Amino acid sequence: MTDVVGSQVVNDFLQQLSTQRRASRHTIAAYQADLEKLIALAGGQPLPAMTAHDVRRYMASLHSAGLSPASIARTLSAWRSMFRWLCERGLAPLNPVVGVRGPRRSKRLPKALSADQAVTFAGKPTDDSFLARRDHAIVELLYSCGLRLAELVSLDHRYFDPHPTAPASASWIDLRAAEATVTGKGGKTRTVPIGAPACSALALWISTRSALVGCDQRALFVATGGKRLSARSVQSRLALMSRKLGLGIHVHPHVLRHSFASHLLQSSGDLRAVQELLGHSNISTTQIYTRLDWQHLAKAYDAAHPRARRR
Repeated sequence: MTDVVGSQVVNDFLQQLSTQRRASRHTIAAYQADLEKLIALAGGQPLPAMTAHDVRRYMASLHSAGLSPASIARTLSAWRSMFRWLCERGLAPLNPVVGVRGPRRSKRLPKALSADQAVTFAGKPTDDSFLARRDHAIVELLYSCGLRLAELVSLDHRYFDPHPTAPASASWIDLRAAEATVTGKGGKTRTVPIGAPACSALALWISTRSALVGCDQRALFVATGGKRLSARSVQSRLALMSRKLGLGIHVHPHVLRHSFASHLLQSSGDLRAVQELLGHSNISTTQIYTRLDWQHLAKAYDAAHPRARRR
């Protein structure tokens, strides 16, 4: 059996993630960072020679370096996947990460805005500037559709037919049908309805966007220079808006996704529908929002039921 050392095996593994499993570039980047940690900790030790004791020692090093339990669990998952791949190809005798459990972590519920906070945050902008119209359309669309950040920034303002120099649109909006078609995790495409307030905000934004000279011909959301808006820019703009409004909560795109899911579930009680709209492959991922709903009910009980009141 040949020694498997260094970055070559990592590159080969990441390549198959990209080509065979069609993992997103964000997933590939996360795997690469976690596997580079393993190579650095191994210090030149051949990967097939690693034992469970080595993995636990490396895990302790990561914990001492200040990595959170959630980050360590994700790192172990990446290591486990790569060793499984090595074993399948006869390049490692066993998977040393099997049976190694990460540090226990508390189960934190996703943050969500209250209904009043969400309405305030998605309220009409105070001016008619380029940025105000764009940011308002972004907030309305995130809260109306529960999109992931990567799904939002990849949206085109309409469907583009394929031609020799560019691929067909993978994600676009159709205001006439009040729908957004997005490509999410694992390359899975879904279509979600767009609410009336979001459609109005988008129509106003598109008219503003079309007047920008040198604007990206495809991108729905663009920066002032005309290029497609980056994920980091969306994050910083939402954080700035939440500070200006004094909501008392750091609002990032996933907060609006959580708010969309929890408010929809509270109103409809239809877990399957929420699963479809969020693009979750497994309903167990969606079930966390039932715990959010339970918190809401528990608070209402504590506030209203005579037996729950403290005397």
